Amino acid sequence: MKGRSENPLSGPRPDAHRAAAADAADAASATDAASATDAPRPRIVAFGGGTGMAALLRGLKTYSDRITAVVTVTDNGGSSGRLRNDFDIAAPGDIRNCLVALADVDPLIATVFQYRFHEAEFKDHCFGNLFITVLARVVGDFEESIKELNRLLRVRGRVIPACNGKVSLVAHHADGTKSTGEVQITRSQKPIERIELRPGPVAMSPEILQSVSEADLFLFGPGSLYTSVIPNLLIEGLVDAIKRTGKPRVYVGNIMTQPGETPGYRLSDHLKALRAHVGNDFPDAVIAHSGPVPEDLLRRYGEQGAEPVLQDLGESGDYRNVRVIEGDFLAEEGDQPSSSARHDSAVLARVIHEEFLLALEAAGSRGRAPDGRRHLQEDPRHAHGTRALR
Repeated sequence: MKGRSENPLSGPRPDAHRAAAADAADAASATDAASATDAPRPRIVAFGGGTGMAALLRGLKTYSDRITAVVTVTDNGGSSGRLRNDFDIAAPGDIRNCLVALADVDPLIATVFQYRFHEAEFKDHCFGNLFITVLARVVGDFEESIKELNRLLRVRGRVIPACNGKVSLVAHHADGTKSTGEVQITRSQKPIERIELRPGPVAMSPEILQSVSEADLFLFGPGSLYTSVIPNLLIEGLVDAIKRTGKPRVYVGNIMTQPGETPGYRLSDHLKALRAHVGNDFPDAVIAHSGPVPEDLLRRYGEQGAEPVLQDLGESGDYRNVRVIEGDFLAEEGDQPSSSARHDSAVLARVIHEEFLLALEAAGSRGRAPDGRRHLQEDPRHAHGTRALR
């Protein structure tokens, strides 16, 4: 689910210093992992936004420093929404989270960048959002400001905004009405038939096109289906560019449904919505949570109309060619269950490494490009509960 400060399901915010220190430890582990082999590190392109995307990136940087994160910039709520409206820029919040997740800086810098004010005129603003806004005005362009921040924060890979300008999401509902803006879409509580970007079409930047053409693996999610994952796929020409590469396309499913976006959705409903926007051969593989969810967490989410996403792809022949990787991906804080249903970044990244990156690295060391989609069907059962639907 997409993390917002006003989201009642998000629970208490984790200690910022602890999170920043964990990021620093991840960066050290990444350095050790990179030096352990001379094989080329896989090029990964991840699409999404929100806290789910940031969690994925924190874990992935342990296994590759050639990650490109293409991040949604359509948020019109909270600090991001205020800055978006006041300064006519793309929303900075999701970009900030992803920059910090991949940053290789002193933990204190990461903590400061994530600091949120709780008083006076700056109330609810995040320092990193303000910094991005100021930098965009200094360099004269939002996209250029993010390039500079990649450098200043020594990002392990690259973070790219999905678009450079202020773009809005428009949801078309089953009753024929429309909702404009992420906040309004969620608040409408109406079934969503499709999403579009306005003004459109949104052109694909040269940086995104280059990253896609060079990619070894594509990741989508975790995050809000209609306001984090699908919006990136609406960039003009992006889906066709991804298809031309023939490289694996992996969707990371959410642990819980999201009120206002995916109420009552099973995993098949998520894929049905994705296919309605990008085509019927998507994706090649799905990573799905199949572990238990603590009763207190179920109760808290249930009060808001959310429930675990049921893995039901085996019930339909429409998904027989989709490989499903199941496991327990729910994050914990120390010895206690997490206060929200978030993916464990280390566990998620390790499974992606074992199920996809190792094969890519092996093929790269042999000097040939693997046929990722053929590889996806080779082994029907792994330790993580992997199976190819037949």
